[in-house]
Amino acid sequence: MKRIARLAVLMGMAVSGMAISASATRASSSRKPVVAEPGATVDYSGTLSLLTKFGVQQLSPYFVNAAHAYETLHPGVHVVLDQQTDDSVKDKTKTLVASNSLPDIYFSWTGNWGENFVRGNRAVDLSKVIASDTEWGKTFTPAAVASFVWHGKNYGMPLYLDAKFMGYNKQVFSKLGIGVPKSFDELLSACDTIHKSGMTPISIGNKEAWPAIHYIGQLLAYDVPEATLEKDFNPKTATYTDPGYLAALNQFTSLVTRCTDGGNMNGVSFATAIEDFSNLKSAMYYQEIIEFDGSASAQTPLKQNDFGFFVLPPAASAKGDTKAIEGAPEGYMINTRSKHVSLALDFLKFITSMSNAEALSAPPYGQPSAVIGAVTDKNSSSSVVAGMVDLNATPFLMPWLDTANTPGVASAWLNGIQALAGGSMSAAQVIEGVATAAKADADR
Repeated sequence: MKRIARLAVLMGMAVSGMAISASATRASSSRKPVVAEPGATVDYSGTLSLLTKFGVQQLSPYFVNAAHAYETLHPGVHVVLDQQTDDSVKDKTKTLVASNSLPDIYFSWTGNWGENFVRGNRAVDLSKVIASDTEWGKTFTPAAVASFVWHGKNYGMPLYLDAKFMGYNKQVFSKLGIGVPKSFDELLSACDTIHKSGMTPISIGNKEAWPAIHYIGQLLAYDVPEATLEKDFNPKTATYTDPGYLAALNQFTSLVTRCTDGGNMNGVSFATAIEDFSNLKSAMYYQEIIEFDGSASAQTPLKQNDFGFFVLPPAASAKGDTKAIEGAPEGYMINTRSKHVSLALDFLKFITSMSNAEALSAPPYGQPSAVIGAVTDKNSSSSVVAGMVDLNATPFLMPWLDTANTPGVASAWLNGIQALAGGSMSAAQVIEGVATAAKADADR
């Protein structure tokens, strides 16, 4: 997800998510599920409608060009686009669901947002065509495909990937004799050395509330077994009793104390924090792969040759998946009410062909495609290419906590971690608040 006005988006999602869940389930769950068949005949005629999240000026030409190319190949098809932004897509989706007028293909996040459509029987079962062992499914990063699986079935197609890495200044590390940290304790030790040099080790701007919970998400993937996380994502089965939750939050508190400017982060925007890293005021910044090229370029004091990255390392006591990376693909689903399911599926295969996937990954779009091999040194920086190697290898993409959870739980995480960073709540109180929110959401 792009970070422009992200907090407003997330809070809007909390309201919209509840509305989608209620109205999606009410009208559609009693209908027979729709399953996409791999050998179905495609009728290349009629109108195909799409709701995208590429409404901003930089991104909108991607679907416009793809639609035009598809219409050129199939003159009997007319593609109609409804291009929304991060801010507007949630409200537009809510309106379309309430009126039972979702288009043939529509945008979806992973986590609880996407599950609402599955629960309401709004999403076509794509298991036979995009599961990890299918011909099409094998073309995608495995963890990206798995992110659109609910109840053992595939309901979405990943379009592009995003994930978190710790960006660092190679010059600073070299000058201070610091190696790339392989464990959480080594990261804390590196921070101590950087602090002694007079530089801020890690810049964090948590005014928008989401930056800090990204640290928590990665640490939870390390400290809590995946099966437990999945159970606790569902309010009806959530307990939040695993000791890994408290361990992860205590690790974050240590990081705040030894690696950052402390509770002041809650008054600093994420944009200011990444600028501090780019302007050589901090040695590290926890960032998304889509931010790599913006934080280090020919136009910034930090040059690409001096930019390095590593996955936030796990603690030695980690009981979860130490190979996990926090991140999530964004993708598309097919409406079960569509009269053109096979055509919609054909279009999705078209936009994820290698040529279109490479175009998506390259400037001016710069969205790393979920298609394996689409990000290359010909269309992306060396850092982005290397980051995609890590993403393609990870067995588990830990979803963003603010989209994986139900609205009340997401808000509890956002508010609780902000309070933890500011020192007004303890780790135990945060977990208690999250558990309380889960019980409230389960009772709705």
